Amino acid sequence: MWLSLARAALFALALVTSTAVNEVLADDLADFNAAVENASAHNRVAIGYLRTGNLDLALLEIDRLRESWGALERRFAGKRQAAFDGNPHYATLWTAMNTRFVGIDLMISMGKPDAVRKSLEEIRGDLYDLRKAAGIVVLADCVRDANAGMDALMAYDDRSLDFAKPQALATTAQSYSATLARCDGIAGDAIRKNPEFRRLVDGAKASLALIAKAIETRDGDLLHRVLIELRSFDNLLAFRFG
Repeated sequence: MWLSLARAALFALALVTSTAVNEVLADDLADFNAAVENASAHNRVAIGYLRTGNLDLALLEIDRLRESWGALERRFAGKRQAAFDGNPHYATLWTAMNTRFVGIDLMISMGKPDAVRKSLEEIRGDLYDLRKAAGIVVLADCVRDANAGMDALMAYDDRSLDFAKPQALATTAQSYSATLARCDGIAGDAIRKNPEFRRLVDGAKASLALIAKAIETRDGDLLHRVLIELRSFDNLLAFRFG
């Protein structure tokens, strides 16, 4: 009887300990994601400023990105993260990021803003690959998928497009629409109700509806205007939420 009671007590203790550890690991992942998002916010703003040619503000955001990443690294580098066990992207993240910062400094000193922007986009890609390999879903990665979908749509930005020829315009537009809907679902309640987020997502959906009209009427000018408008929504979505 005493042996049975001891076993039961040990089982209960293990269960409580396991639950506590899982809660800590979950908290760690939430904290890690929040810290990465804090750094990523500066990264995407810097990319946006470089896209519009505002180098001074871009450099300011790059300095803030470097500071935020340094704080994240001091807190998490070398610390076991259960969510990333066996994930090769996590093991190389810290050295790879520091190498990118060195390259960014070099490109800044050489006066190559396009190369700086490319490096910042690669940082965005590093984090995307890390989370994808771990099965972690965040809004920023969905927005990146949407950006890729918009790139595919822009291939049809041709006023002389021959609508009589078979093409994947409608399918590409539907795929982009589905990605936007997924992003809308991923966003938490606070972001989903954010007026700017709603304006961008709902505005893009309204513009997408006009692509069907452009195809039906074979109106290349309408298609061009819709795609330019969609690209604007897409850029702002990346600037704020990507």
